[in-house]
Amino acid sequence: MSDSHKRALANGRTEGRIIREYLDIVEATKPRRGRRRTPESIARRLDKIANGIEVADALTRVRLVQERLNLTTELKAMKSKEEVAQAEAKFVKVAKSFSKRNDISWRAWTEFGVSPMVLKKAGITPE
Repeated sequence: MSDSHKRALANGRTEGRIIREYLDIVEATKPRRGRRRTPESIARRLDKIANGIEVADALTRVRLVQERLNLTTELKAMKSKEEVAQAEAKFVKVAKSFSKRNDISWRAWTEFGVSPMVLKKAGITPE
């Protein structure tokens, strides 16, 4: 295997990782039914759980423990605005070449949930 082939493979893996990271963020932030949770709203709910867990009956307590575990996991998975912006900037740099190499259209990106504005920044246009 030539050095240029090795570099191309490494570049493809790097671009794939960047694309995957951004798409995971897009998927995690897709609109869902109900009120959207923020880190602040989760922290408020965790405080309420901490205050109410001591006086709750056994069944309610186990439900509150599970809710606390779920909320803690959700909070850890949330990305800060800076992390999202960094992932978007990396995506914009590699998305056009990745799209050409993998034959991914503008429509496929938008149906997945990537913003047309982000695609425009990346140089990907509807055809």
